Amino acid sequence: MKNIVIFTDDPGWHGKQLQQAFANLGYTSFFASLTNCQLHISPHAIPIIIPGLKESLPCAVFVRGIPGGSLAEVTFYLNILHSLKKLNVPVYNQVNAIEHTVDKAATSFLLHQAKLPTPTTWVVKNTNDAIAITKNELQQGHFVICKPLFGSQGKGIRRIEKTSDLLWLTSSQGIFYLQRFINCLGNDFSDIRVFVINQIAISAMRRKGKYWLNNVALGAHCEPIELTDALAKLATKATLALNLEYAGIDIIQDTSGHYTIIEVNSIPAWKGLESTCSINIAQLLADDLINRFIN
Repeated sequence: MKNIVIFTDDPGWHGKQLQQAFANLGYTSFFASLTNCQLHISPHAIPIIIPGLKESLPCAVFVRGIPGGSLAEVTFYLNILHSLKKLNVPVYNQVNAIEHTVDKAATSFLLHQAKLPTPTTWVVKNTNDAIAITKNELQQGHFVICKPLFGSQGKGIRRIEKTSDLLWLTSSQGIFYLQRFINCLGNDFSDIRVFVINQIAISAMRRKGKYWLNNVALGAHCEPIELTDALAKLATKATLALNLEYAGIDIIQDTSGHYTIIEVNSIPAWKGLESTCSINIAQLLADDLINRFIN
């Protein structure tokens, strides 16, 4: 059976696009949630039970979402993916890469180690340390971004602009993740999303936000831009640093014209990007998975 599992709790438009893309290649795909998977350790059983499969494993799994939950729950979900890999089932994106990008602190560290431009960042546990860092930045004329350590689509992000905003300084399960805010070039709020598959940058767009956040999920407008060599090289270097099969790399051009990587997404959406180009991204992703890891 040519079965591919798409792990997601919300298939939506992206799930339908992937199913059609796999069908075009002769593969059946279905949706499953990691929350419903089980480990069954016994002498004569396949150790991983995925709803929808009977006594068999899929050809591959495509990860479109990691459910939230307690530390034990999230660890269990990731262990399912690790175990599938040990059973020689291709996991796309790789689970180690997903772990690094889900954790913003790990992402910042790995980008820095690869000598790639990324915002000045602090990750601290102590509230007084977080307040002191933020006050010092404000005194030097810098805004500070406070982000959840785990999160996406701009949820829970605050910009600290003055000392009275310190009440918005919130931790993510006891950890403060703080970044120096970077002002973008021009009069509008915008950043750039570059989509990379197998170390090839395939397309780019500019996202213009209604305010300083530029996430499409929060109403940002998408427009096509030229994918320059500089953008393509920076984005592909980021995917190499984090060992990603594919990724959405968010880049901001500052007031001096320099590029800085502000986010790396290992489970990126692409509906907004497709509205700016004529590329079938789901098909490229399916082709890459099948051609490199199954055929």
